[in-house]
Formats: sequence, C-alpha cells, structure tokens
Amino acid sequence: MSRFPRQSGVFAHPTSLPSSHGIGSIGQPSREFVDTLAEADQSLWQLCPLGPISSIHGNSPYQAYSAFAIEPLLIDLDVLVEQELLTPQEVTPTEPFPNEYVDYDAVREFKYPLLRTAFDRFDDDRPDELWGAFERFREETDWLHNYALFRALKREFDGESWTNWPEPVALREPDALDEYREELADEIRYRAFLQFVAARQWDRLRTHAEQRGVQIVGDLPIYVAQDSADVWANPELFELDEDGTPKDVSGVPADEVNPAQKWGPPVYDWAEHEASGYEWWIARLERQLELADIVRLDHFRGFEEYYAIPADGDGDEGEWRDGPGIDFFDRIEDELGELPFIAEDIGFITEEITQLRRDIDAPGMKVMQYADWCSEDHIYLPHTYEEDTVAYPGTHDTNTVRGWYEALEDEQVDCLHYYLGSDGSEIHWDMIERAWHTASSLAVVPLQDLYGLGAEARFNTPGTESGNWDWRCTDELLESFPTDRLRTITDEADR
Repeated sequence: MSRFPRQSGVFAHPTSLPSSHGIGSIGQPSREFVDTLAEADQSLWQLCPLGPISSIHGNSPYQAYSAFAIEPLLIDLDVLVEQELLTPQEVTPTEPFPNEYVDYDAVREFKYPLLRTAFDRFDDDRPDELWGAFERFREETDWLHNYALFRALKREFDGESWTNWPEPVALREPDALDEYREELADEIRYRAFLQFVAARQWDRLRTHAEQRGVQIVGDLPIYVAQDSADVWANPELFELDEDGTPKDVSGVPADEVNPAQKWGPPVYDWAEHEASGYEWWIARLERQLELADIVRLDHFRGFEEYYAIPADGDGDEGEWRDGPGIDFFDRIEDELGELPFIAEDIGFITEEITQLRRDIDAPGMKVMQYADWCSEDHIYLPHTYEEDTVAYPGTHDTNTVRGWYEALEDEQVDCLHYYLGSDGSEIHWDMIERAWHTASSLAVVPLQDLYGLGAEARFNTPGTESGNWDWRCTDELLESFPTDRLRTITDEADR
C-alpha cells in the first residue's frame, strides 16, 4: 500500500522556465507552468532544491549557501515593478538572453544590480504596509539572522570560504559578530530583503498551485555545503576540525558501474544531533514544508548508513558508518507528525534501507533507464514496480530518454522494443505511457522528455563540474506542450 493516491506530474526546475530575464522565476512563469500542468490533468510539479547557488560549485542546487534560504535569482522582477520598486524600463534587457540555456554570469550581472536598486528604494521609502511585513518576517524567521549575516560577511571578505575569514569571525566570537552586525547592518538588511521578497513570491505560487490542484514536490539534499550558513553557524553538528575544516566528507564508494565519488560536504556528527533532539533537522523540515507539499529525501541511504571519507583522502578510502535510522524519523514524527516523503533509494540498496523506507511509509524511486531490458525480472523493469514507488522514465540526473536510447547497445534496444511493443520512433512517449501504467502510486517525467529532446537537453551529469543545470524550455516549446496527449494517457492510467 502507498500513502499517496495515483498521481502523475512533471519535473522542471524553475530556472528552466521561459522568461525575458534569462532565467525562469517563481513569479508569472511558474504560475503559468502550474496552469499548463493543471490543464493536462497533472497534479505534481517536482523540482530541485531552491537554495542559493554558487558559481564556484557550478551553480548546483545541491551545494547551496543555505538549507533554508531561496536563490535570489529566482525572484520575479516584474513583481517588483508592480510594487513600484523598479520601473518597466529598468527590467527590460538591452540585449536578449539565450532562450535555450541559462547564462548564469550574464543573469547575475543583470539581476543583482536591479535587486539592489529595489532594496535601496524600499529601504529609503519604507512603505508602511510592506515595511511592516518585512519587519515581521525578520522577527519571526529564526534561520534568517545567521543566513543574512553569513552572506554579508561573505561579501565583506570577497567571497572567501568562511574558514578563510579572520579567526574571530570564522569561529563566531560574540564580540566580533556584534561588531560586524553593526558595521554591515545595511548589507544584512539587504540579504534579509531578498529572502522576504522571495518568500512572498513563493507563497503566492504555492497558493496558486493549491488552487489549481497541483502539489509541489520539493527536494531535500541530505548534506549541506561546507561553505554555508548552516555549517558556519552550527559547527558542532558536523565532523569538523577546530578551525572549521572537515575531518570527514560525504560520498559513495565505487560500484560495478561508477568510480568512487567524493562529494565534499562534511558528514554529520549524528551523536550531537541526537543530543540536541534533532532540533536543526526539525527546523529544516519545517522549512521544507513551507516550500513544498511532498519532500524527496535525496540519498536516503545516508539515514541508514553513510559513507565517510577522510577529507585529505581518496573516495576509496572511506568507511561505512551507522546513520541515525528509525530513531531519527520517530523523533521527527513526534514533533511534526507523519511527513509526506519520497525516498531517493537509487543505487545499491540493502534490506535494512528498504525496511527503513517502508517504516516511514515513503515510496522509493524506480527509474526505467536503469533497467536491464533483457533480464526477465530486473528491479527497474516496469512490471516489477510496487505501489509504494515513484515511476520515472528518467530524472534530472539521467540523460533524456531520447539521448539515453540513442546510446543504448543494440541488444538492449532489441529487448526494449520487444518489452514495450515499440519501434522506437516515439520512444519517449512509449516510456512515459509505460511509467504511467505501472502499479507505482506516483509517476513523474522530466519536461524535456515530453518533447523527445536529445542529449543536448540533459539537465545534469553527476560527477561533472560544468555544463549542468542550465537547460531552458523556450516559449515555443512550452506553447506546444502536449496537453491533450498527456491528459489522455493520465486518464487512461487512472492517475
């Protein structure tokens, strides 16, 4: 059995949506996308984490400056025009942006000065109603204080990682922090303003999605970036040396297909988390439920056992250690109630991990591209999917269906054709339809696969540092969204 009814939807990160400002936003582009999904009878919109990204980490949403904040580049400038903080002329680009990919450097160069201008006007004029809402937001949002100070300090110290800041600030000596809070008060207020604006725009989007019957599936990375407000403000919760640098970092060992991966974020000191009553995690999950209706737990295995690699060692020098297990989830449930989780349980999965997933009633992930189509009962063949799973033709971490299909070995292609009863001419639709008709309670398809796009539209290639997270859907593509066909498949599959 599954806690979720039969539903289906589309994966598309907001950055991928069309707009005139070089990147999708959480304003009108996202609301229009929700309308598109609703018209096709889709009830799920899945996306990547929304946290503040860094060019140093290739703009990956999985290496954010905060586990709580929202990336300011997602702010819709047109809403700031509506609020008379910017003018239509100011938000009109002098040169058009690329339509098919995000040029992050160009977007930053365009949007950040405008966001600063909007703040300066807001800070000077202090409009009564909006300023009052801002002050309440600052007062009531606990995580905001450390985050805004962290970002202000990061700007003050030329973008350096916090472990390279002057020692009194890096190690959070109270007198030093008080001094910088006063000195950087304007910058701190600006960083808070960006989160205030983003929060209001996101709340409006959440309300719109709820009205259209679309649930948002958010994504919670198990780890947080070393250079983040979370690690700087809570060093005792991580395996760090006295200077704040990691002792051990996260990753996975080599398997039959992939080499060992050394991700970089520090591993948790789970004993400290337990001693605190998992206070930080409870706050983090509360925040996720402000952003999403359903939460995908990335690298779910790490809650049962995690791989710790010496910070100065290679990926194959790590060791497996026990994670917090069911005690963690029991504590979370005691505090927040039963939560709507999806478990990212891809990879080598033990019976213990599967049992933990079932204990918390979280469906696991089934990715059709991982199937051996010539094997009778491979675990990723669609006929093996159980109700407590989510069926995916592909994910943000795989190739597109068309790109994957074109790289398949001939024997696998023949078996795939036989299994699906397909000639391959519309392999993307054959895969979507099969995913929709599985026993899985949920089914999700990446937006690119609705159009049969090739490898050039792949969103992310794990283990690579560049060329990721920048694919965009053009206006023309979105206008040709296959509404009728997707609705028909959805209705036939009783989703």
